[in-house]
Amino acid sequence: MPGPMTERERQQFLAEPHVAVLSVARGGDRPPHTTPVWYAHEPGGNVTFFTGTQGRKSRKAALVGEAGVLSLTVQREEFPYRYVTVEGTVVAEHRPPSREQALAVARRYMPEEQARGFVGAELEHPASEFVLFEVRPDRWLTFDFAGEAG
Repeated sequence: MPGPMTERERQQFLAEPHVAVLSVARGGDRPPHTTPVWYAHEPGGNVTFFTGTQGRKSRKAALVGEAGVLSLTVQREEFPYRYVTVEGTVVAEHRPPSREQALAVARRYMPEEQARGFVGAELEHPASEFVLFEVRPDRWLTFDFAGEAG
């Protein structure tokens, strides 16, 4: 039967290397800023993600810093569908992140050698705007269609 995930299921699902979709308020009458991000999460901990890569000024970093709260959605795109949305509070902003913090995210999405090269290039970029945010999950929304797969 489809339904919400248990605490353990949602923590484990979020710990898998999916691409998250970040939504943060933009203010005024504009819709939220929504964009895909790489992230890291260990069950029971905060969610981290970075932005401002390749020396570009990040609109998203300014909005996240200003809002202080955001939503991240992670989904499985094939049947049985699953998703986890985390509504959370930004509890830390690292400008720039440590090599270890950035690697914890990057190595989830690329082989170790490429992750090290990517992080090194970001940290050494002369116009770096590289920032890593830590988000405390405050509320979870989940759904799992696994019961329909049988």
